[in-house]
Amino acid sequence: MSLLRVLSGCVVAVIVASTLGHAQGANGRVTLFEGGRLIAGDGSAPIDNSAFLVQGDTITWVGKRGERQAPAGAARVDLTGKTVMPSLIDGHNHIGLVNVRDGSNAKANYTRENLIDQLERYAYYGVSAALSMGLEANMELALQLRNEAAPNAARFLTVGKGIAATAMGGPTGEARLGIPWGAATETEGRQHVRELKSRGVTFVKIWVDDREGAVPKLEPNVYRAIISEAHANGMQVLAHLSRTSALADSKDLFRAGIDGFVHTVRDTDVDAEYLALVKAHPRTWIGPNIPSPGLTMDEINLLAETLPANQIAELRKALEARIASGNKPNALFELHCRNLRKVHDAGMVIGMGTDGTGDGFGAHEQIASYTKCGMTPAEALVAATGTNAKLLGLNRLGVMAAGKEASFNVLDASPLENITNTRRIDKVYLRGVEVDRNALRVKWTGATAK
Repeated sequence: MSLLRVLSGCVVAVIVASTLGHAQGANGRVTLFEGGRLIAGDGSAPIDNSAFLVQGDTITWVGKRGERQAPAGAARVDLTGKTVMPSLIDGHNHIGLVNVRDGSNAKANYTRENLIDQLERYAYYGVSAALSMGLEANMELALQLRNEAAPNAARFLTVGKGIAATAMGGPTGEARLGIPWGAATETEGRQHVRELKSRGVTFVKIWVDDREGAVPKLEPNVYRAIISEAHANGMQVLAHLSRTSALADSKDLFRAGIDGFVHTVRDTDVDAEYLALVKAHPRTWIGPNIPSPGLTMDEINLLAETLPANQIAELRKALEARIASGNKPNALFELHCRNLRKVHDAGMVIGMGTDGTGDGFGAHEQIASYTKCGMTPAEALVAATGTNAKLLGLNRLGVMAAGKEASFNVLDASPLENITNTRRIDKVYLRGVEVDRNALRVKWTGATAK
């Protein structure tokens, strides 16, 4: 069954004006791309020997090669032997705190320079938009950046500051402490929602997690007030789930009217009651956030195109140690897989988020994990493109169709045959302009060849 379900009656608020002023890619010039296999991103059958026209930053026509002649003066790009798909969309990340270049993790890293660096990494790997999920160490900077479209960079989206029981609760790690807003009462929760609304934010992130008893957990009456206030203001609420009480908490969150989960249940297998709640709440969606079973050498080699040599050496060392220990099955990965299969079979809308911290590669890992868990490559691609765009209110992204933004990836092989072919990137186009991946590689590693 297709994951791009019709969300009838569900009004998904737009995070940021989807056109960003309709910035004219390549100064409005017209280009005819032809000959490639085109994957639309909506679950429809691929178009072999396709053709599509791009004017500025917009796709104006999609069809078969030869059905339409190139307009006078148009540039032509031959994609014979290539596959074209919409750019990926990451619906859950925490960029800005980690400095990918030196590996440090601190609030001081949350600067325009570091955020742009990480958005460039997303663009390098074919991701056009990334939703930062509630850890904005400088919310003013985050709100400014969401309205910009830097060259060679993915679009930055933000939920602003997330809400936990206390500012020191919710997320873990020294760099993250004190960033969320604390809400010990219903009044505080409602005030935070109204503040986010006044700043043009349309999603509210909540942490429902006591970190195994180490911090207070957001109380049910408080998150009910947050959800009620958000819905009254046309906003949606997305929940982080605990590693120890996710099943029980998610059941209550379903009943409270939660709009989406940014983790799947990860403490135990979901049960019949949970699956009945899935079916009773067809508009509630999930970004399962499957944990990595461990990087492969091929994945490490792809990261070597963008990461410093010392970090790559550490990743290779970790892989060698894992292999030496027998490469044992990852129980947490298997639990996530079982639960993803169950919610998928129950008809839950599935999007995609990485929970990543800035290397940009995680989207490819996530959709590969989806297929390891039983989804088809076509379903995994739709989750990370058309469905994610719909869920996040990005009405010009996610699908290769007339009127959509010209943000797409040109691949050397079809991911419908093997999902890891999303990584075999020949070119990335964002907003109608080719990303200069070579210049980015040179900047990060000094290397020019893939």
